[in-house]
Amino acid sequence: MGKGSETSYEPAGSPKLGEPAFVVIGKLLRPHGLHGELLMQVLTDYPERIKPGQEVYIGDEHQVMHIRHCRGHHTGLLIAFEGCNDPESAGTHRNRMVSVEASSIPELPEGEYYHHQMIGLQVLLENGEPLGTVTGILETGANDVCVVRRENGQEMLIPMIEAVIVKIQLASSEMIVRLMPGLLPDG
Repeated sequence: MGKGSETSYEPAGSPKLGEPAFVVIGKLLRPHGLHGELLMQVLTDYPERIKPGQEVYIGDEHQVMHIRHCRGHHTGLLIAFEGCNDPESAGTHRNRMVSVEASSIPELPEGEYYHHQMIGLQVLLENGEPLGTVTGILETGANDVCVVRRENGQEMLIPMIEAVIVKIQLASSEMIVRLMPGLLPDG
């Protein structure tokens, strides 16, 4: 149902008109070596898409940068950007997030969705009764779990399993669910 770590970088809700939505692919940790490389924690299920020449966006201000080169390093990547050729200039990007435009991520097979696509969906029971809005996705060992905020402010957790999720309709921003007995809290 859900697809891991393409994490939405924008607050819940749609971007402003004409503004691209961004998806985080990594976090820059610290400079490495003498040639402007940074160690990057990979936060995407598709690290093979991170390539030289690719345009990425750094930090909250979405500074446009182009990847000069990248290579695997232990559990992360060593990445260098054009115009960033020494440890001092690389250090200015320490602890910043690296994003790409959401429109650039690959499409998933039918029935699979990125987490950022599910944030903000209206959750309805099969009979049309509204339950609330998806505000987050928890990754567990067995299956993902939707965090749904109800109108009364309470949160409920809905497992992302076929027995519960009837249909996800991105076009209408709806998720139709069939709750198991005892799952719906009172109120």
